[in-house]
Amino acid sequence: MSDEQIKFRQISAKLVGSNVVSFRLEDETLVKVHVELGRVGVAVDRKNPDGTPIYNVNANLRLDFETKDKTFFAPIPPVPTKGTSDKKSR
Repeated sequence: MSDEQIKFRQISAKLVGSNVVSFRLEDETLVKVHVELGRVGVAVDRKNPDGTPIYNVNANLRLDFETKDKTFFAPIPPVPTKGTSDKKSR
């Protein structure tokens, strides 16, 4: 592995259009892909061989699934038992 590093200058990114792309799967499930850019940088002292800028992008993805019958499973929340309390003892 090389110890060589590229210096980047952080730049801002503005959303153009929607950050959600939706796909309908063969089984009729709807998949929504949400995209956010965390950190974006452009190289300060270097370019690609064709002269275009070098970018460093940190992207975050979130996937939401909506099934045809709109059902899902979740864990049963804990039930407080007698003698327990949310108050902290002092």
